[in-house]
Amino acid sequence: MALVKTPEEIKIMKRAAKATEKVFASVLPFILPGATEREIAGRMEDLAMKIKGVSALAFPPIIASGPNGAEPHAEITNRVLAAGDLVTVDFGVMMDGYMSDMTRTFIIGKLTKKQQRIYDSVKRAQAAGIKAAKAGMPCAALDAITRGIIRKDGFEEYFIHTTGHGIGTEIHEDPRIGEHSEAVLEAGMVVTIEPGIYIEGFGGVRIEDTIVITETGCEVITPNIPKNRIDTKRLMCLL
Repeated sequence: MALVKTPEEIKIMKRAAKATEKVFASVLPFILPGATEREIAGRMEDLAMKIKGVSALAFPPIIASGPNGAEPHAEITNRVLAAGDLVTVDFGVMMDGYMSDMTRTFIIGKLTKKQQRIYDSVKRAQAAGIKAAKAGMPCAALDAITRGIIRKDGFEEYFIHTTGHGIGTEIHEDPRIGEHSEAVLEAGMVVTIEPGIYIEGFGGVRIEDTIVITETGCEVITPNIPKNRIDTKRLMCLL
């Protein structure tokens, strides 16, 4: 399994990422009170399979609302979304044998102060990870950057997975971007940056982008679903 992708492989993965963004954009109006997790997941799958070149989903979608968001790999349920819910949506497709992967967390209605603190912590950690990622960066050092921000904010015990992972023909490939990783990033690697905070009984926040490592930094290939926008007509804040 090649850790460093060829330019042609990267082109395919960019197309898969664009397809994923298209699905996200199409489903946003339906993330509202009264919808169920299962309905949203089904709609996303239906939309994805209508996009030219998409052969399958990369993994079962994660639609984790309210307290279900405390589980990083939550399974779809029939839970009905309600005002005040944090909703984590993790989705990806397969195109020409290559995977895409992206996560956003939304709020239905207005954020509480606690929700805002948690979201801001994850967002800053993710932005710092993207800014630091480049060829020659040890994966453990990159994990330390995102984890350090969440630690400083007082949420370290709730960051219960690694900062990211490689992606290609498998949804989870090497390198692993974690505390104990011995890998070093190389130009041409495609990885995710996805810190998160998960609090049992409360919910969770994860923000994930897929990036291509370059000699001087990285290129985000999932940039077009915003992390700061308020849609008052739908009473939904896209964080």
